Amino acid sequence: MRSIWNGAISFGLVSIPIKLVNATESHSISFRQIHTEDGGRIRYRKVCELEDREVAQAEIGKAYEDADGTMIPITDEDLAQLPIPTAKTIEIVAFVPADRIDPLQMDAAYYLSANGVPAAKPYTLLREALKRSQKVAIAKYALRGRERLGMLRVVDDVIAMHGLLWPDEIRAPEGVAPDTNVTVRDKELDLADALMDTLGEVDLADLHDDYREAVEEMITAKASGEQPSPSPSPAPGAKVLDLMAALEKSVREAQQSRATDPETKAEVRPLSPRATPKQATGKKSTSTAPKKTTAKKSAAKATASGTTKKTTQTTKKTTAKKTPTKKPTPRRRTA
Repeated sequence: MRSIWNGAISFGLVSIPIKLVNATESHSISFRQIHTEDGGRIRYRKVCELEDREVAQAEIGKAYEDADGTMIPITDEDLAQLPIPTAKTIEIVAFVPADRIDPLQMDAAYYLSANGVPAAKPYTLLREALKRSQKVAIAKYALRGRERLGMLRVVDDVIAMHGLLWPDEIRAPEGVAPDTNVTVRDKELDLADALMDTLGEVDLADLHDDYREAVEEMITAKASGEQPSPSPSPAPGAKVLDLMAALEKSVREAQQSRATDPETKAEVRPLSPRATPKQATGKKSTSTAPKKTTAKKSAAKATASGTTKKTTQTTKKTTAKKTPTKKPTPRRRTA
C-alpha cells in the first residue's frame, strides 16, 4: 500500500520512524455530470473573477478571507515556518482507557508502518506496551495543512491510528432529544429486551452494501443493452399505533425468521447475507419464505384458538403418543 505521509512517532525520548497508510477505502460508485440532451460531460473550470479567464493550477494559491471581504494571501512558505512540533512527528501526549474516547470523535483511520529495519524494535515495543496496558495512546500530528488529534491502538500486529475531531468540534446535542416527557413501561422494556436477545449478534464481516451491488448490476445491464429489472417494492405494512403490539409482532417475526430445530432452539443463527441482494435485484430467491409464511399462519391460528383449543391439542397429542397404531400427523391436521 502506498504511504501518504512519512514521519516518526515521538514516544517520550523514543523516536519511531513510520509511514502512514490509509486503512480504509471507499467502494461507493461515483457518477459524472452530463448534459441530458446530448450526453456531453459537464466540467468545472477555475476562473479568475477579476480577469474573467480560466487559470492554471500553477497560478492558484491560498488566501484567508477577512470579515470585511479582504483576501490575505497565505503561501506554503508561511505555513512551513510555523512553530509546529508535529509537522513531521506523531507526538504521543497521553495513554488512556479506550472507553474514554467518544465514538463521535472518530474520523479517518490509518495504519502505521515501521519505516526501515531500525524502526522494527521500538515499533514492536510500543505495540506490545499498548497491548499489555489495554490502553490507547492519544497523539497530536499535522496532516494536510492542519494539526490534528489521533488515537493509536493495536489491530492484529499493526499499530493503527484513528484521526479524532477536537473536542470543540463536537456539537452539544441540545434540542435533539424528544421535547415531551415520555414514560416507558417495564413490559415495553421487557419486550424490547426480548427482541434484542432474539436478533442476537451479527458478524460485521457478513454485512455488505446492498445498494452498491444493485447499482453495479443495473450498470452492467444497461451497458449490455438490457433493460434493468425493477426491484420489487416491499409490501407496505399496516401502521401500528400500539407500541406493545409492534414490539410483540417484531419479537414473533424475529423468532420465526431464526427458528431452528426444537433441540437447538436456543441457537441464534444470522440470516443469509445474500438473501437481501437477490431480492433487491429482482432475482428468484431460494430462501425459506414459504416456511416463514406457514409459521406465521400457524402462529395466528394458535393465537386465535384460545386456551381451550390449546388444551384439546395437548390432549390429542398425548393420546397419539400412547396409541402407536395411529399416526400423529393426521391428528395434528384435524386439530
